[in-house]
Amino acid sequence: MSESSRARLVVIAGPTASGKSAHALALAKAENGVIINADASQVYADLRVLSARPSPEEEAQAPHRLYGVIDGAVACSAAGWAELAKAEVAAAHAAGQLPIVTGGTGLYIRTLLDGIAPVPEIDPGVRGEVRALGAEAAWAALEREDPAMAKRLNRADRQRVARALEVMRATRRSLADWQQQLEGGIGADVELDARVVTLPRDQLYKRCDARLVAMVNEGALDEVAALLARHLAPDLPVMKALGVRAFAAQLAGRSDAASALADAQRETRNFAKRQTTWFNNQSPGWPRIAG
Repeated sequence: MSESSRARLVVIAGPTASGKSAHALALAKAENGVIINADASQVYADLRVLSARPSPEEEAQAPHRLYGVIDGAVACSAAGWAELAKAEVAAAHAAGQLPIVTGGTGLYIRTLLDGIAPVPEIDPGVRGEVRALGAEAAWAALEREDPAMAKRLNRADRQRVARALEVMRATRRSLADWQQQLEGGIGADVELDARVVTLPRDQLYKRCDARLVAMVNEGALDEVAALLARHLAPDLPVMKALGVRAFAAQLAGRSDAASALADAQRETRNFAKRQTTWFNNQSPGWPRIAG
C-alpha cells in the first residue's frame, strides 16, 4: 500500500497524568477526531473515578470509544483490546473522521500497531499447574526450561514469567520464538502520526499526587467499595488497578485515610516512572510533546 493511500492514525501515548487526554480532546475538536482509549484500566466500567476516565463533559465534546466498555469480571487482554480498537479505527476512517488512539498502556498500542504472536490457546491444566507455582519455583523452572526467555524477563515480574513458562510447556516452543512472527498489526497499513506526551519528573509526580486527592474527593472510596462488593477474583486486572489495593485496605480498617492516600500516590508515581521507561525504550523515535 502506497503512503499516499494510507489513512491517518494518530497515537498519543505517555505516562499517567501527563496530559494525554487534553491533547487528544483538543486534536479531536480541531480535526473531526474520534478518541479511542488505550488505557488498560479505563476500559473497565467499574473504574470511572480511579482510572481518571474523561468526564461526561469532556466526552460530550468529541466522540470517545472503548471507555468503560468491559465488565470488571472479564480480563481484557492486549489482543482482545486490539481487535476492538481495529474496529473503531476502521469505523472512524469509514466515517471520514480521524482516529486518535490515546493511553498509557504501551502493550496495547504495540499490539495494535505491530500485531501479536499467534500463540495457541493454553491448555487450562497447564495454566493451572504453572499459576500454582510460587514465584521462585516458577522462575527456576523458566530458567531451566526456557533460558532464552528467562534472560529477557525480570524475575520479579510474576505474570510474564508465568506466561512464558506456560507457553513453553503447552507448545514446546519458546515465547521468544513465537514473538518473531507477529500477526494482525495495522501499523503498515496506516499513515502513523504518533507522539509521546512528557513532563519533567517532579511535575509529573505532583500531578499524580494531586490526581489522587481529587479522586478521593470525587468518590474513589465508594467506587472501590462497590467493586469489593462484587467479590471478584483478586487476580483480575480490575482488582489490580491503581488505588484499589490501598483504598480497599482503608475500607477494611487496615489503614487510615492518610496512609491509604499516600500508598495510592506512591503506587501511581512508581507506575508513571515505569511507563516513562517503557516508552523511552519502545518508542524512542516518536516525537515528544509537552504535557
